[in-house]
Amino acid sequence: MHSKPKRFRAIALHDGRTVATEYLNFIAAWVKKPRQTASVVPSSRYLARMMVRGLDPAGGRVLELGGGTGVFTRAILFTGLPADQLEVVEINPGFARSLKRHFPQTSILEVPAQNVAAHAAGERGSYQMVVSGLPLLAMDKSAHVAILSEAFAMLRPGGSFVQFTYSLRPPVSQSVLDALDLDVVRVGQTVRNFPPATVFRFVRRGE
Repeated sequence: MHSKPKRFRAIALHDGRTVATEYLNFIAAWVKKPRQTASVVPSSRYLARMMVRGLDPAGGRVLELGGGTGVFTRAILFTGLPADQLEVVEINPGFARSLKRHFPQTSILEVPAQNVAAHAAGERGSYQMVVSGLPLLAMDKSAHVAILSEAFAMLRPGGSFVQFTYSLRPPVSQSVLDALDLDVVRVGQTVRNFPPATVFRFVRRGE
């Protein structure tokens, strides 16, 4: 019988008390700003695994947008990526404080995703991946353009923007993709999340 990879076994053994605290914090954030938080429960570890698929722990910097309770942050770090190679954007003050407490070696940026380049430690065009937990379905096209433009300004050639959504369709319209010269591919779907979620990877056309 095959054992689970060590990095994901660590996720499975995550302290139950911390999970309960994260759930309560997530509920409180949703009640306060439901459109900003989007879901009433944090993302599952199954979704987190799918979000970090293809991440190279020796491949350089990663940017996470919308760190929330840190579910994706943990999955990113459990790939073996050094903590100082990850930067997490989170504008909710409560979530940001919790992230700083749980991930002291990782930079937590309390800035809008549309303006992250001015605050990130790495240079523009040097990041291997952007992992996004932002509620894009709750945003309009202008926000999509601003966020994706900023993200791809940070990504190196061949880099990708990974986003989950509760829809079976990409959360960004074809008109926005055409305007930014981007392609999108479906990574997969997990029903072991509430609600069930689909993961998409956005890349520059021709790469």
